[in-house]
Amino acid sequence: MGKGPAAATIGSSLVPIINKLQEIIAPVGNNSSLDISLPLVAVIGSQSSGKSSVLEALVGRDFLPRGCDICTRRPLLLVLENRPETDDEGAEWGEFRHLPGKRFYDFSKIRREIQAETDRGAGSNKGVSEEQIFLKISSPNVLNMTLVDLPGITKVPVGDQPSDIEARVRKMIMTQIRQEKCIILAVSPANSDLATSDALQMAREADPTGSRTIGVITKLDIMDRGTNARNFLLGKVIPLRLGYIGVINRSQEDINKNRSIADALSREETFFRDHPVYSGLPSSCGIPQLSRKLNQILEQHIRMALPSLKSELNSEMSVVGKELQKYGNMAEANMEKGVILLNILSKYCEDFSALVDGCSKEISTKELSGGARINYIIHSIFIKSLEEVDPCEGLTDDDIRITIQNAAGARNALIVPEAPFEVLVRAQIARLLDPSLQCVRYVHDELMKISRACEVSDLQRFPNLRKRMDEIMVKFLCDGVKPTEKMIRDHIEMEMDWINYLHPNFLSGRKAVKLALEQLRSQQESRSSVNNEKPTSSGGNTSTRTWGIPSMSSVNSSPRTWGIPSMFGTRGGSSEGKPVSNTTVDEPNGCSNQMPCTIQLTEPPSILRPLEATESETVEICVTKSLIQSYYDIVRKNIQDLVPKAIMHFLVNHTKRKLQSTFTQKLYSGDLFEELLIEDDEVVSKRKCNQELFLVLQEAIEMLEEVESDVSTGSSTIISSSSSVAGITY
Repeated sequence: MGKGPAAATIGSSLVPIINKLQEIIAPVGNNSSLDISLPLVAVIGSQSSGKSSVLEALVGRDFLPRGCDICTRRPLLLVLENRPETDDEGAEWGEFRHLPGKRFYDFSKIRREIQAETDRGAGSNKGVSEEQIFLKISSPNVLNMTLVDLPGITKVPVGDQPSDIEARVRKMIMTQIRQEKCIILAVSPANSDLATSDALQMAREADPTGSRTIGVITKLDIMDRGTNARNFLLGKVIPLRLGYIGVINRSQEDINKNRSIADALSREETFFRDHPVYSGLPSSCGIPQLSRKLNQILEQHIRMALPSLKSELNSEMSVVGKELQKYGNMAEANMEKGVILLNILSKYCEDFSALVDGCSKEISTKELSGGARINYIIHSIFIKSLEEVDPCEGLTDDDIRITIQNAAGARNALIVPEAPFEVLVRAQIARLLDPSLQCVRYVHDELMKISRACEVSDLQRFPNLRKRMDEIMVKFLCDGVKPTEKMIRDHIEMEMDWINYLHPNFLSGRKAVKLALEQLRSQQESRSSVNNEKPTSSGGNTSTRTWGIPSMSSVNSSPRTWGIPSMFGTRGGSSEGKPVSNTTVDEPNGCSNQMPCTIQLTEPPSILRPLEATESETVEICVTKSLIQSYYDIVRKNIQDLVPKAIMHFLVNHTKRKLQSTFTQKLYSGDLFEELLIEDDEVVSKRKCNQELFLVLQEAIEMLEEVESDVSTGSSTIISSSSSVAGITY
């Protein structure tokens, strides 16, 4: 068989490292932004144009399926790896991605596996699939490069092929060759019209400038006598910047007779050397020239890409290094685990306090977060909501009047007793409990959110530790809620238990009466002006009360004087000037013996409500409302001040002060280290992957620095590929 180069040039020496990088980066997926792919060579051409022969000649081995109809029905990604002859006694072998670890030393078995895998993906009746087959061939006799063998362009569907098989194959090919990093090997047979070559037409569409297309003209030995492809090889018919290479394929007879590729290459060399036309074009003829041209293109690409490639590698290594710091090192000794645990607990509590105090490194510009949300809950929700509450909400005038009458019991009260006021004001004070407790719960929930937002990098590694810390945090905050709620309940109960009539801000009874009378007179005047009536003045024996307000003369002349002995006067009693009944015991109910009669009372209903309010009752209602308003405002201000203090003392600040000691007390125990610091399997896998990637990136950067130095000094040093992949296995 034909011998390839024993060592790789500057260009191809980087290919193994690039391929290895791609293999390691692949499991990371979109988490890596690294794009260091080198050009791959896509081989395109019509069916039976000789694509397979060209590929086999480059490899030096007979390993591809052959036949008279379509053979390549799935793209074959072929990675060639140059390996020193000293390794594995110079053996050549192949390995499929779908059969990792299994090496094929018999290349006829590689051909059969390609056929079997093709059938598995595309069916056994000439179907075509876009799913790639990955094959790596390691040999001392190949150059480091990656090739893609694509299905041949076919016109007429056969077997299970769809009616639009040509369009599908063309789309598959175009998807590959449109990529800027794809070198196109456009294979055209010399025994057909080269000017109408499908391969060259598609290459021109994908690469209009011809800057990445190499024309390969096959079957030069079977052209019609008297014709040759000289003008094509010289680029005079369809110019290509990378030019053309002419090659001689093995014939079907050679394949049937098992003639080796080495013999075919020898015959090719003889043909071009002795040919009267092609002997004058030594740089454009033969498989060895095609190998050299491909290697030169790779080398040229490497030279141009070195600066940006090195920058990408350094940038990626920095990213991977930060990722490794997040995963940390695997601790073995108990002491190391204890240090890791203490660091995690300390950082967690520091992050928690920073979020509450607004000292976090990352402050959002889009929404309130952390302690700012707690402040909003206290001031903009709790305090503001209490300000908007009507102290007499839910109390109607009838409710107040009924309460006053019930407090008087079976007797008529001379004054409005304290009992109804206290009953009513206590009921309103009790309403402050629910919003106060709601505020506590809201702040508790915010503290839980803050605890979950603490992003301690090492904590992500240990799911058991995170779970235990969450459990402790839940109980700790619940324990903080209990004294907070107790303080609030106790304070509201104290406010309800003793009404401080002597509070300097409490409205006095006289002021309340004065305000009530002024309010009612104002309402009376408003109604009179609406009805175009004037209030009636008092005089004589006529009652001078308007809308239930007694006139001053009636107040002064009536035994029911304001404040003597009552602030409001009596309800009932004898009517002034009304004659007293002369009814005697012998004449019950005032009936004479001559006209006996019986008076039947109406039975009282099961639910009694008072009749329409009298003038004095209206005043009493207004006074009671004013007193409730005044005292409620005093208590509300107390609650607005105390509830935030209780929340901050028993819940927020207590958590900041005691959280770390609580964590340490419950978790820092040598018996728990092993259980708490079990790493998540995904973390272990990612750390291993990133460690491997970091080492490979280091090697790649060192390699690039050596190559860059050689390029800058114009050195022609040949770098052995073994130095670039030392210690790295496929």
